[in-house]
Amino acid sequence: MFFEVIPLEVFRLGSGTLTYSSDQNLLPGQLVLIPLGKKTITGIVFRRVKTVDFPTKPISRLITPVPIPSHILKAIFWLSEYYLTPLPTCANLFIPTGLAARTTTKYLENFLPTPTQNHKENQNSPLGPSNAPNSTRKTKSAITQPSSQKTPKNTLKTSLMSNELKLPLIELNSAQKNALRAIKEAPGHTSLLRGVTGSGKTNIYLQLASEAFRKQKSTILLVPEIALTSQLVKIFESTFGQRVILIHSRQTPAQRRQIWLGILLQTGGVPLIIIGPRSALLTPVGNLGQIIIDESHESAYYQENPPRYSALRLASFIAGTLKIPCLQGTATPNLVDYHLAKTRHSLVELSEKAKSTAITPDFSIIDLRDRTNFCKNRYFSDQLLTAINNNLQHHHQTLIFHNRRGSAPMTLCEECGWQALCPECYLPLALHADDYSLSCHVCGHTAKVPSSCPQCHHPSIIHKGIGTQLLATELAQLFPKAKLARFDGDNRRAEGLANLYAAVKTGEIDLLIGTQTLARGLDLPLLATVGIIQADAGLALPDFAAEERGFELLTQVIGRVGRGHLPTASVILQTYQPDHPVIKSAIAADFPSFATYELKRRRASHLPPFTYLAKLAITYKTEQTTLKKIQSAHTLLAKNPALSVSPPMPAFHERTGRGYTWQIILKSTSRNQLLAALRPFSQYHIEIDPPSLL
Repeated sequence: MFFEVIPLEVFRLGSGTLTYSSDQNLLPGQLVLIPLGKKTITGIVFRRVKTVDFPTKPISRLITPVPIPSHILKAIFWLSEYYLTPLPTCANLFIPTGLAARTTTKYLENFLPTPTQNHKENQNSPLGPSNAPNSTRKTKSAITQPSSQKTPKNTLKTSLMSNELKLPLIELNSAQKNALRAIKEAPGHTSLLRGVTGSGKTNIYLQLASEAFRKQKSTILLVPEIALTSQLVKIFESTFGQRVILIHSRQTPAQRRQIWLGILLQTGGVPLIIIGPRSALLTPVGNLGQIIIDESHESAYYQENPPRYSALRLASFIAGTLKIPCLQGTATPNLVDYHLAKTRHSLVELSEKAKSTAITPDFSIIDLRDRTNFCKNRYFSDQLLTAINNNLQHHHQTLIFHNRRGSAPMTLCEECGWQALCPECYLPLALHADDYSLSCHVCGHTAKVPSSCPQCHHPSIIHKGIGTQLLATELAQLFPKAKLARFDGDNRRAEGLANLYAAVKTGEIDLLIGTQTLARGLDLPLLATVGIIQADAGLALPDFAAEERGFELLTQVIGRVGRGHLPTASVILQTYQPDHPVIKSAIAADFPSFATYELKRRRASHLPPFTYLAKLAITYKTEQTTLKKIQSAHTLLAKNPALSVSPPMPAFHERTGRGYTWQIILKSTSRNQLLAALRPFSQYHIEIDPPSLL
């Protein structure tokens, strides 16, 4: 018998399937070991073929008698076509590493009976109906239960849990009930829930998961990052107990492999709640009933490494394939998704705060150009310092937001102009005063702070700009008795955001200083004031999505106050552009107004969602070779009348350790035309639907 197999390694340009022989009657979706050149690698059986007219190698052995669900196979082929990515690269995304190890074989022997070959499945193609016998297999249960805070040594439960889990009643207010009804009545499989901060989107998620659970269906709940959504995870754990399966970055490859196998082998009809980042969407759930995406605007749902894809698009495809609902929830939707939802009448609005005690915060707009507002400190306005003092007296908290970590973003010599640059990225190194070192925030390179200029040897080394570490140092001097905590990418690795949040919730911390880490969905009951150091930072970046990201960030951080815990709330916003439309819309919490402004601008510029966008980037060691290749590509692409092609231009990070990068931006009203034009350049860096052009 002969079978087409998807290898998990790219073996040549335009890699697809390979044909092998086997004496076993294999099923589509089963994992096997196959010879490829001098190596033996993992592959996925795609389909059986009747005859071949060329010599074939035999499949080495079967790894998993239980096939992955049919929707996973379909998703692999869809990703390859939709994002112009080699099939093996897409397949590798769904399969954990190390499945061919002996430990996996022993593990499978503990849970699987001798496989039978009496499945009456369609052997010709997994893209037909019902190729995965999930509803008929009977094996021992392999349900994993890692905790949200600690990953236990044994992440596997080998005893089948009772299906009789008593779920608590989810209380919904009238606005939430109306939103839930609208979600169920929305056309299509994907709907968008735009709920203002504090409107109680989590209760709707719980209700939907409970309804699926009672139908013996599993739910996948995507979150931007487990560490930043610990509250939501705890709520689901308190409701669904050990049925909650967590996937997070602190798990080892062995633990992830065990979880993946446990979900694949879970065949007793036990519904699960799988929570995690975009990788949770890749788990082989056989009884999947719905997909929920929380904070769906987050950039974390886009994978920047091959295969470059959006988890939102993949979730919609899976939902459509299985004919199950997919819900995107956020206070600040991605504009493309918002436009699509409005066009398809699948937009659901939740505009009321969940708590009747919720209030609109008082706003103070501080013009950074007027230095009379900064008599006491150069970074914190007099109004902000007064608010901090009042909060300390009343045992309330203040959040200081600035979206740049470190102490100073630039280190240079006043004498000759030398600047400390990363040797890999050629970008400015940021000073981190806590360990007195220089660090690159792109690649992580670190260096010592020079005592004199390496170029002219003059001691006039200065540090310019501000970051969260510098702000924390200033506040510690201004308020020596206050307890401070910094929330950013630096200390999240050292302490863990969950531990810091616990201290914040109990009132142990008075001042919170941080970056966008603090803007993501946290409920801070003692928070009275948000102080934004420079609200217009990032709005002028050379990127079509810069203003959208700025609005999202401001709206999210403003939404940390006024949630009904305290009788008063205030936001002190410092900016050089108090009349900027983005800042005005964020202050008014008026997303529709911002969307109208931004969509009008994009329509005039022929930008998404009114056109399809792609980026072709070419990198070589020498600038001369890069220019030659990019100009040749531009000449060919510019001949296509279906495309709008930009001139070749240097990338935002033009020079890196890999060499020089130049890029071309392509637009088209036809996605198929765009893909067809780019196929001859598949050896280069291609991004389809890039969320950013930086």
